[in-house]
Amino acid sequence: MRTDDALAEQHNDVSGDEPLLAARVHRPSDLLRLLVGVLAIIVVIGIAAFASGTTSGLEQDINKGTGQAPDIFVKVAGLVSSIAVLLVPVAFAIERLIKRDGLRIADGVLAAVLAHGVTLATDLWVARGAPLAIQEALTQPQSGGGLTDPVHGYLAPVIAYMSAVGMARRPRWRIILWVVLLLDAFTMLVAGYTTPLSIILTVLIGWTVAYGTLYTVGSPNVRPTGQTLLAGLRHVGFRPVSAMRAEGLPDTAEQGDRGRRYLVTLEEGSPLDVTVVDREQQAHGFFYRVWRRLTLRGITTRRSIQSLRQALEQEALLAYAAIAAGANAPKLIATSELGPDAVMLVYEHREGRSLDSLADEEITDAVVRGCWEQVRALQSRRIAHRRLTGDALLVDRSGKVVITDLRGGEIAAGDLVLRMDTAQLLTTLGLRVGAERAVAAAVAVLGPDRVADCLPLLQPIALSRSSRATLRRLARERSQREREAVLAASQAAKAARLEESTATGEVGRADGKAERKAVRAEKQAEKRALEDALHEAREEDLLAQIRRQVLKIRPQAPVEPVRLERIRPRTLISLIAGAIAAYFLLSQIASIPLSTISEANWAWVSAAVVFSALSYVAAAMSLLGFVPERVSFARTVVAQVAGSFVKIVAPAAVGGVALNTRFLQRSGVRPGLAVASVGASQLFGLGAHIMLLLAFGYLTGTERSQDDFTPSRTVIAGLLTIAVLALVVTAVPALRKFVSTRLRSLFAGVVPRMLDVLQRPGKLVTGIGGMLLLTAMFVLCLDASIRAFAGGAQPLTYASLAVVFLAGNAIGSAAPTPGGVGAVEGALLAGLVLAGVPKEVAAPAVLLYRLLTLWLPVLPGWFSFNHLTRKGAL
Repeated sequence: MRTDDALAEQHNDVSGDEPLLAARVHRPSDLLRLLVGVLAIIVVIGIAAFASGTTSGLEQDINKGTGQAPDIFVKVAGLVSSIAVLLVPVAFAIERLIKRDGLRIADGVLAAVLAHGVTLATDLWVARGAPLAIQEALTQPQSGGGLTDPVHGYLAPVIAYMSAVGMARRPRWRIILWVVLLLDAFTMLVAGYTTPLSIILTVLIGWTVAYGTLYTVGSPNVRPTGQTLLAGLRHVGFRPVSAMRAEGLPDTAEQGDRGRRYLVTLEEGSPLDVTVVDREQQAHGFFYRVWRRLTLRGITTRRSIQSLRQALEQEALLAYAAIAAGANAPKLIATSELGPDAVMLVYEHREGRSLDSLADEEITDAVVRGCWEQVRALQSRRIAHRRLTGDALLVDRSGKVVITDLRGGEIAAGDLVLRMDTAQLLTTLGLRVGAERAVAAAVAVLGPDRVADCLPLLQPIALSRSSRATLRRLARERSQREREAVLAASQAAKAARLEESTATGEVGRADGKAERKAVRAEKQAEKRALEDALHEAREEDLLAQIRRQVLKIRPQAPVEPVRLERIRPRTLISLIAGAIAAYFLLSQIASIPLSTISEANWAWVSAAVVFSALSYVAAAMSLLGFVPERVSFARTVVAQVAGSFVKIVAPAAVGGVALNTRFLQRSGVRPGLAVASVGASQLFGLGAHIMLLLAFGYLTGTERSQDDFTPSRTVIAGLLTIAVLALVVTAVPALRKFVSTRLRSLFAGVVPRMLDVLQRPGKLVTGIGGMLLLTAMFVLCLDASIRAFAGGAQPLTYASLAVVFLAGNAIGSAAPTPGGVGAVEGALLAGLVLAGVPKEVAAPAVLLYRLLTLWLPVLPGWFSFNHLTRKGAL
């Protein structure tokens, strides 16, 4: 037995075995409360501004109800509350100082000072700058003249102080706090010194300022130290000697909330594994969990905010359930609290190394099979692990697999979650031992049917964050290898062509026709070499390899991915942008008199319809001009009509590219060539768009001055902007590398295709003519739409009209909304008005133009899309 002095000396050594803890931490929960408080304040002010009738009725009802209270009760309550509202904070401060928690008191005082400043600013704004409705909702007239304070300057600081010092986490103090606040609010309402909205706003300001202060300056770190841990272990009957912090654990949003782990040695017996969970671990990864909970559907996840008691009970339940299911999991020995802000879970110690720390040759078939046996044991009792990554699988000295980190698991799990576990472990093992071994072991343990059932879940969104990051890194490396192989093939082909041309130079000069044929043959050979190099260098990603291995065993297995995302970031952005666009669009429509629409010139409307229809013929020409292979022109026109439907469900710059690429592939063009053709068309179209915009902008700037043929300031500003961007890209190494990498991949695929087209003048003329005709048709459609509401007159020149259209179309292509909804309308309307078109003409003209080019073609586009799909052309 050691003496107390020796034990104390060992305890002091513990603090040096772990990294120093930060004195203060910025909790995400404080930020969330701050944002909620700001939103609530905005809502209250909005109610005061726009629901004055409701607030005045509420005040009358409250005054009528409180007016029946006995005067003696009101006076006593007012006296008690006015004294208690000052004494309670002082009493709590004394208690905290006695317990040496002065940092919290300092935070509370700072929050109170800031809250007092916010109340003064709010009072000043309401008195001098706020609308009359807000002033009436937050103040009461006084008998001697004047108004009451909109926000109570003494109450908001008290609320901020008590929230910042943490009184709400202590039940007895919390009850006293709310009793005092309710009494004070009651007496002020009865006395006619305040309004209900004023009290609510006061509470919200104090609460919001408190958590804003805590998040800004940080909260005192309440994580227990090693000495606190040893004291807690002695409290539950153990005799610890030392505690060493476990090293090498990842710290991500998915894994950082698992707690801090310690290896504890005892005076007698085997060592222990202790997991300590505190409020900081609970908050770790909060926003990531909220996002996953909002975006994934059909999957239950643990609550984003759990109390320490709930976390303790969940992990204990899963530990007992896993052992009862026959899984080889660490045995939970004891649990305990470490003060009000932390808990600990004590496990028996299991020697071993994680799967991530093993070398590839150490992961034998027995180890892989052991991993699947643990999953089979858990799933036999419908237990989902939810985190089957390499660090959750421990391999002991005998080669047995121990499954750990069950805290994020789930009991009575549904089939979808269990299949996700299978998909996750297939990916985890596939990253280490390859798809073939991972699938073979899974089939041997789980059976082919259960493995095949997970194929629809084998998608990145269903995997852990660390697995997705690894797959993205491997994809980047794979793309880099493909690009390097294509560039090497291109350089080799050029070197061979140069050598051959040098050797046959005399013959070529003697016969020019034979030389041209030889050059064409060399270019064709170079193109084939690039295609072959790309085909040979293309590698299959891991998930595709796993699917192929499973399909060898179960060819009829479903492979169509299950849609797990409830909402995607692009969809969310599109919805927000669409709502804003709809608001502005509806406001413009509402400002248009009905007589303006009814008096439209239908001859010009018919002309606009014809120009809109001809744009699909022009689009087909612009595409086929960059496809040397023979493709049906009529079917290409139908495909462009089908693109009108695709534009509504995807951004214009994405949906059209995907549809045209798919159409060319189904028309017999090789996949690589189809992508290159569409890319060449898009690249040439971008260049033509920029050149036309600059040319028409130049002409627009010279129209008003025939003698001075100089470009407009807009063109000069645009050129200077492009020059500055080019300088920035070349000066910043990261940007320069990004651009050069993209340009290399472009020249490896698209440019050889363009060289192919350059050898066929007819195709080149078709492509360029189609692009110019497409722009002309859209400009003429916009021109006819304006004339339809301008009595046949056109207030703009065609050069100005082309600039407005080209600028609006560019903005629409960059907008994330489908079809550029909202962005195109706003850009065209602003451009026309700035160019001199009256607003009452420009607004209906833009609506007619968008109706003919975007909305009306949707139904024919849907029929065309279905027709091409049935014919196998899409």
